This record gives sequence, structure tokens and C-alpha cells, in this order.
Amino acid sequence: MEGKPKLSEERVEQLSTLEDILGYTFNNVTVLHNALTHRSFVNENQDLNYKDNERLEFLGDAVLELCISDILMKLFPTHTEGQLSKLRASVVNEQPLAKLAEQYMIGDFLLLGKGEETSGGRHKYSILADTFEAIIASIYLDGGFDKAHLFIDRVFGPAIEEWTDEPFFHDYKTYLQELSQSRFRVIPRYCLLHEYGPDHDKIFQIKLTVSDIVSTSGIGKSKKEAEQQAAKRALEELQKMEDERTPS
Repeated sequence: MEGKPKLSEERVEQLSTLEDILGYTFNNVTVLHNALTHRSFVNENQDLNYKDNERLEFLGDAVLELCISDILMKLFPTHTEGQLSKLRASVVNEQPLAKLAEQYMIGDFLLLGKGEETSGGRHKYSILADTFEAIIASIYLDGGFDKAHLFIDRVFGPAIEEWTDEPFFHDYKTYLQELSQSRFRVIPRYCLLHEYGPDHDKIFQIKLTVSDIVSTSGIGKSKKEAEQQAAKRALEELQKMEDERTPS
């Protein structure tokens, strides 16, 4: 293939190790290498003729959503469209994808620019989640839809099968926004209060307000995680208020 990058023996060995971890052997390991290449590395090393993984991330997101939809339809034949959508949203989401990337040690194989490396890019949930989607796309391009589906089913299937009506990741932000708009005709407001710790291991604190009705805060390793925690606490506060209004 024209423009195909030449990989060092060390890089090929690294990719072989990751193949073992993923449980999938590539016909063309270059596509896996592409999935692990962040744009910051490409920008700093343009002479290497590498491509970043953003197009693969775009494709991987679509493949993941289709496969998860198929899995959920088969596992929950009596669920409504709304129930299935909420379950799917809990999977095709930054937090569970990043945690899976950590489980498969994806950060160890990333190619990052110096600035991103210094700022702890190997541990950033946004980068890990995007990379995991790019890896899904690389399997799809290398082996076809069936192989990608098998990989996704193997990775997500055991956790999904344990669900009843409760997903393993709750999208508290979406639920709070729906509740706030329907009950109070306002939307929640989030703002960053503090950042703690070194660049490679930051902790974020987010403040959340729903008009003058409720105010909470949340802490997490990413802003999105902190927002979810704040939204969870807001929902708990709103439930307490509702319980107090309801006569016993």
C-alpha cells in the first residue's frame, strides 16, 4: 500500500504483545499501529508518514454502536426502544470504554507527542476511550464485521448479561437534564471549581446547580466523571426533597 509506514522491530513486537492481550491476531498489524497513534505524535513526527487514529475512532464508534444494539436486542427481547437506548448509551460512553482500555493496558502502547505524554495522556479517559474505539475499527477493517462483533461480544457480553434493567454505567447527567427540564423548565449548570494533583494524575471538582433549587459538587479523574458524580448527588437531593413533600 502506498504511503504505508515502516515499523521498527521493537514496534512490531509491542503490537504482537497487544494482539495477545486483545485476543485477536491481525492480518495487517499496521492498522492496529494506526489505531494507537495519537494526533499529537503525528504532528511532532511528520517525517514518519504516520496517520493519526481520529478517522478510525469515528468508524469504531459506529461499529460499536451497531454491535451493541444487536447484542442488546437479542439479550433483552421484551425491552422497549427507550430502555434499549439507555442501556446502549451506558456502553458507548467515555467512562466504561476508558476502563476497558485500562483493563487491556492500551495506554502502554499509545504513541503520544511529548506534550501529551508529559501531561499524562496515557491515563486520560478521553484518549483511552477514543483509542479503544479506534481499535474496534481496526479489527473491523482487518477482519470484517463478524470478527469485530465477536470481539465486542467477548469484551462487553459478560457484563451486559448480568444486567437486568440496570446498566453498569449510569448516565446521571442525561437523566438529571431530562428531569430538570420537565419538572423545573431549566437545565443544570456545571462549572469547574478546582483541579488537584500533577498533570499525569489530575483530580477535578465540578460544581452543579439547578437554578436555585439544588447545588452539589462531584470529584473525578476527568471533568465528565466529576459531572456524573455531581449529577448523581443532585438526583439524590431532589429525591429527598420529593420524599419530604410526600405525606407518610
